[in-house]
Amino acid sequence: MRMPQPDALRSFILLYVLLYASFGVASPFWPRFFETRGMSPEQIGLLLGLGTVVRLIAGPVAARLADRLQRLRHVLAAAAALAACLAFGLPWIGGFWIFLIVRLCQEAALTPTTSLADALALDASRSAPSSGMSFEYGWVRGSASAAFVIGTLAAGQVIGWTALTSIAWMHGALLLAAAASTMLLPAAGARTCAAPERSSVRAIGELMQLVVFRRMLLVAALVYGSHAMHDAFAVIRWNAAGVSQTTISILWSEAVVAEVLVFVLVGPRWVDSLGPAGAAAMASLAAVVRWLVVACSSDPVALALVQPLHGLTFALLHLACMRLMGATVPRHLAATGQALYALGPGLVTALLTLSSGMLYARLGASGFLLMALLSGFALPLCLGLKQP
Repeated sequence: MRMPQPDALRSFILLYVLLYASFGVASPFWPRFFETRGMSPEQIGLLLGLGTVVRLIAGPVAARLADRLQRLRHVLAAAAALAACLAFGLPWIGGFWIFLIVRLCQEAALTPTTSLADALALDASRSAPSSGMSFEYGWVRGSASAAFVIGTLAAGQVIGWTALTSIAWMHGALLLAAAASTMLLPAAGARTCAAPERSSVRAIGELMQLVVFRRMLLVAALVYGSHAMHDAFAVIRWNAAGVSQTTISILWSEAVVAEVLVFVLVGPRWVDSLGPAGAAAMASLAAVVRWLVVACSSDPVALALVQPLHGLTFALLHLACMRLMGATVPRHLAATGQALYALGPGLVTALLTLSSGMLYARLGASGFLLMALLSGFALPLCLGLKQP
């Protein structure tokens, strides 16, 4: 495993911690915040639904802008700063339609931050060791997952003795700090001065002509998408089966801890030893096992045994995808590649989340068998994920 250059590693960890902590302090509490602003359930649903549409559009647009300007760090800083300013304005807005416009603008500014950060971190992590910048991407991404959890726990304590508007202030302050932290990021190694492809359609076409990239998107869409029913209905199923709230909290904590451990400790070694194809196959197989157990049992012991598989079904697959993107995606399309990686699986997950309600209503826990089937479809596709 490569030894990191401390300054480069610290600067990226700082960026990711601030960025994902800003998500952690706000994301779980936004619906309740909207409710305190006097919004009806229908208005909250409209706000969240339109937010998803805006995210799907804004991510690729901002990524193409960053690639064409070859100013990923500057676009990231501007997007985070704009999102922070809009977040500061949310507590002061009264009318629903004005609030809707400001919130959607904030979503649009916030969406590309993670893809741009990943493009920058991936570029730095694959730099030659002689440049003094080389490090494992997983270490940075693992710190982000931990920061999200810590941010959520901290926000839960803060809103216990203050108004819910405090989440907007914390969210904005962390985003503003993240924007400032981009100044500490090391300069990239070999970088193109200008993107050679000016057409967005042709740029996307250039990426989609890469067989490995297409296969990677499909594998990620199948495996990540298979989490849709779990995220939407696992707690409902466990509650119905008599699992206590304390046990449910422990089960969710297991998944998060496993995710961090895979990102930071074992994941990079497994991707090195198995290769991206082997790591992706392990993640797909783990997803099959996980959803089969969840479909067949609500016993807390059985669930406790499979919840840590989240470290494989998400973190290990993400590391494998990042390794493939670092090896196959041209530097001048780095941000666009990250945006497509977020868009494709994200769109599939959204569609599966919408359909999971109908599946769960008709099939109950047996609906998880379909999620296992989706993960099984990804297994043969993993064989083609050969790193150039």
